[in-house]
Amino acid sequence: KIKFYVIPDNEFWIRDHGAAFIVNKNGEMQTVDFVWGTYGYRQWLVEKFNNDVQKADSIFSKSGASKRGSVDSIMAVVENIPIVKTWIVMEGGSIEVNGRGTLILNEPLTLSRNEGASKDSIEKEFKRVLGVTNIIWLQHGLAEDPHIWQTITDKYVGLGTGGHTDEFVRLTDENTILLAWVDESEKDKNPLNRINYDRMNINYEILKNAKNENGESFKIVKVPLPDIIAQPVIILEAGQWDESFNIPISAFKKSDGWVVGDTAYRVAASSYLNYFVTNGAVLRPTYIKQGSSPDKEEQIKKIFSEVFPGRKQIFIDAMPLNWEGGGIHCGTQQQPKRRSLE
Repeated sequence: KIKFYVIPDNEFWIRDHGAAFIVNKNGEMQTVDFVWGTYGYRQWLVEKFNNDVQKADSIFSKSGASKRGSVDSIMAVVENIPIVKTWIVMEGGSIEVNGRGTLILNEPLTLSRNEGASKDSIEKEFKRVLGVTNIIWLQHGLAEDPHIWQTITDKYVGLGTGGHTDEFVRLTDENTILLAWVDESEKDKNPLNRINYDRMNINYEILKNAKNENGESFKIVKVPLPDIIAQPVIILEAGQWDESFNIPISAFKKSDGWVVGDTAYRVAASSYLNYFVTNGAVLRPTYIKQGSSPDKEEQIKKIFSEVFPGRKQIFIDAMPLNWEGGGIHCGTQQQPKRRSLE
């Protein structure tokens, strides 16, 4: 009893460009048509080519990145669901809600996607289209999730979205928040650990002082990050992508300072929080094969059992997705039942 729809220009990361389904207390469903901003790729190109807009637009138009912008509307049409339009530029992987009125956003990412818009105007629009009443602004995502291709620090490079919430903060119910975490004992093992340690501590302080839509404090559960997964790669000539993980120099901005032949360390966007909740189960990544601590994964298993009681945990090797800057949640988009939430 599965319906298949073939939608032109669709790609794997359906969470980000697919329809965002919302249901009110009467069980009425709508979809929100956010503006598709291609992860800020055009802005990144403009910066890469020193504000040469013509050159940036030429490359951007050839990439076909903007074509996914109609997928969410097509999904609504084939399912006969009303569409709510909005001017907000946002990907689904950076919207985290508790289903009762609270929305968590990454402030730097949200403002960069909506250049020129104030926080106040963005809040008002999110409240209008999502029906939320309470918005929490966090600061910065994981180091492993940089914006497009970027040098993160030292010789570590990665591909990412610029800080999607589904990598570092998740709401499991109206009052429980999972936050990616680096323990004090691990913060100096790796320069990326130190970055994440500092960033997540700032986010923790914000969440500790935040309230839900009813004015209640949150229960914050610190979820250990997997050990850093990185592998050495060679910087190739411009445009020379190969079948390994090597990266052409043209993938980076000149300001990153790479020279053809340099060795870098490509980092995977690995996180236990990029999981997907479905009927009776939670699909979550496992990193045992990549050398992450078995004890840490036992801790993760225990946390998930507590916050998702009665749901089966299904372990998935998400590394092919992590190397491309995403995960299980990024490649899925659930459609809720049309039912009352009372």
